[in-house]
Amino acid sequence: MSECKYSFSEALVKMESWCAYQDRCTFEVEQKLASWNTPVEQQNEIILHLQSNCFLDDKRFVESFVSGKFKIKRWGKLKIKHHLIQKRIDKLAIQTGLQAIDMDLYLETLKVLAQKKFLEKKAKEDIWAIKRRVYAYLASKGYESDLIHETVAEVIKA
Repeated sequence: MSECKYSFSEALVKMESWCAYQDRCTFEVEQKLASWNTPVEQQNEIILHLQSNCFLDDKRFVESFVSGKFKIKRWGKLKIKHHLIQKRIDKLAIQTGLQAIDMDLYLETLKVLAQKKFLEKKAKEDIWAIKRRVYAYLASKGYESDLIHETVAEVIKA
C-alpha cells in the first residue's frame, strides 16, 4: 500500500474545509480519504469527527442536492434519485428529500421544458418526430413517463 498523502491532523483540517465549502455525503468523504490513502481506522475517526461537529450530515446533503438539482439544473425526480443512490444515500432519506419538491412547481417546470423543446421543432419535422424528441429530452432530464405523456399532450393542444 502506498504512503498516506496527509497526516491525520492535516487530513482532518482539509476535510473540515472541504465539507464547509459545500455539503458532502459520507460516501464522497470516504472516496476522498481513500484517494489520499488514509487508513480505514483514520477514515472512520475523521468521519465521526465531521459528523459530530456538523461538517457532515447526509440528511442536509440530500436536502441541498435535491433543491439544487431541481431548481438549478431542472432535473426530474428519477434522475435525482438515481444520482443519490449512486452516492449510497439511504432510501428513506432519498424519499424524504424528493417529497420536499413542490408538486405544482415540478409540473410547471416540466411544462416549461416541454414547451421550450417543442418550439425548437424543425420546419420539415412531422408531429411524431417532434413528440419523440420532446419525450427523449424530458426522459433524459429524469421526469416520469406518465407525467411526460400528459404534459406533451397538453403542450401540443395549446
